[in-house]
Amino acid sequence: MTLQAEAITVRRGGRALVETVSLAVAPGQMLAVIGANGAGKSTLLHALVGDLVLSAGRVVFAGRALADYERSTRARRIAFLAQASPLAFPFAVREVIALGRSPHASGRLCDEAIVAAAAAATDIEHLLERAYTRLSGGEKQRVQLARVLAQVWRAEDGGDRLLLLDEPVASLDIGHQSLIMRALRRVAASGVAIVFVAHDVSLAAAHADCMLALAEGATVACGVPAEVVTEATLARVFDAETHVIAHPLTGTPVVLHD
Repeated sequence: MTLQAEAITVRRGGRALVETVSLAVAPGQMLAVIGANGAGKSTLLHALVGDLVLSAGRVVFAGRALADYERSTRARRIAFLAQASPLAFPFAVREVIALGRSPHASGRLCDEAIVAAAAAATDIEHLLERAYTRLSGGEKQRVQLARVLAQVWRAEDGGDRLLLLDEPVASLDIGHQSLIMRALRRVAASGVAIVFVAHDVSLAAAHADCMLALAEGATVACGVPAEVVTEATLARVFDAETHVIAHPLTGTPVVLHD
């Protein structure tokens, strides 16, 4: 397994934000994390990347405890897209994406090719010379996605690779949501393990190999989409009445609600 979380708990002020959560993601797999606002999804990702001190449990990356890795090694193998990626300087889009290559020593020509490939994967080739600060919210989101994709683009840069994404398609239109999810599937197929947070349960179920449902920081369900996306589980997770049907073409769960 590329990533394993073993009963990890994060406490702050006597309250468990994440409690005894376990998961495992292998190279080529995509794991979607779902839950209501405040369920602990973002905290979980920050714990998985090593940004938070665990109160209990441990995170294992490529067979070693994550805490044992030097930061420079982690940066070559693990990329993290947070919900907010503030950048106030008017860098060109090309320069922002190239920041993802800064942990590597792969050379200018190689990095330029990777930047171009990541831009193509996220449909921002036409923006490469634009100032980042003058982009729309959705365009900025795709630039930041390209940046983290560039960071883990090549297996030659360090072996097992992990991509952690907090709501990667939240501000995108329907067309770009679909484009990005297909791009992530191709990245996973190259050997990258991906964990992503999603609010659109149907979209997550359509693209994820497995799903983790959280409520109040604890696991409610974990498994393949058909096992997790059920009316009973969604009622516990979102406190909402839903209807789950099978997609007429793919068979993946689709959530209907009022």
